[in-house]
Amino acid sequence: MSEPVARRISRPSRRRRLGAPAARQKGVALLIAILLVALGTMIAVTLAYDNAMTARRTIAALNYDQALLITEGAEDFAAYGLQQIFQNTPSQGNQPAHMVYPGQAWGQPLGPIEVAPGVTLEAHLEDLEGRFNLNDLVNSDGKTANNAAIAAFQNLLANVGLERKWADDVVNWISQNPTPPFPDAASDTAYLEMDPPYHSPNLPITSASELLALPGFGRARFEKIAPYITALPQSARVNYCSASPVVLNAFLGHEEYGDPKEFAKQRAAADTCFPSTQEFSAAYSNTGAGGGFGEPLTAFMQNFTPETSSWFQLTTYVSAGSTEFAFYSVLYRDPTTGKVRVILRSDTPN
Repeated sequence: MSEPVARRISRPSRRRRLGAPAARQKGVALLIAILLVALGTMIAVTLAYDNAMTARRTIAALNYDQALLITEGAEDFAAYGLQQIFQNTPSQGNQPAHMVYPGQAWGQPLGPIEVAPGVTLEAHLEDLEGRFNLNDLVNSDGKTANNAAIAAFQNLLANVGLERKWADDVVNWISQNPTPPFPDAASDTAYLEMDPPYHSPNLPITSASELLALPGFGRARFEKIAPYITALPQSARVNYCSASPVVLNAFLGHEEYGDPKEFAKQRAAADTCFPSTQEFSAAYSNTGAGGGFGEPLTAFMQNFTPETSSWFQLTTYVSAGSTEFAFYSVLYRDPTTGKVRVILRSDTPN
């Protein structure tokens, strides 16, 4: 083989040398195309997600507004019913005027009923004066402790399996006395040591959930006692026609009423106030002098009303599609005129 031919064979061809950069350029172009497609996909997914979330938020807002309007309608319906009962229950014989007991129409649950396509309503009323009023733990002067109410609350705590000591903490929480009525119970100093620190209000309780602010009380304890307590003005009293056996036993100081299911059957069968004034008075007299409260029974009987109430809670459930809304409205019925107005509306029961 001649030397020119050998050189020609051993020398790389120009076409091959020129093809290498083109291949690299094709690889870079393919990588850029893949990145652009991925970026475009990410942008499209983000936009679709944002649009879906915006649509869901809009639907949720519309459903909430619709549920709120339906709740307001339920409040008006409840107010009308309570006013009609007031007008239709005059004094008859030994029965006091405007008697309130669960066997009346207000005590019957409503629904579920369809109030609009795909929207259902359930509602029921509860007599809040059938619960223990936490604000009764302090006398009307706002400073001194109400010993009889404290003893009843201690009984209530024990009836639901809680420690009696929490009654002293609640008194210190409410009392406006610069010197806490119970020095050994939690006071403002204890709350200032919390993280974050806060002051005790030293004012009447506005929501029973304030008990959760007591050091160490906790959610588990609150859920046990929540169905039996409320926060009302001190003018409110206990209606034994509506009170549960747990609350009645707490006031009596002994277990007069046992199985709640049996008690409910007796109350439903009575079709009037149960226990009656005579039955409850007899049970009260069986507690003995002082009833364990340290005060005369006749004085403590002032905590009860003769089978009437002014404060009610309306619980409303509105279901719209897969969403359910719950509202809790406190209604006040004027004991003189029977007119009803909404005092408070919340999305929590206490």
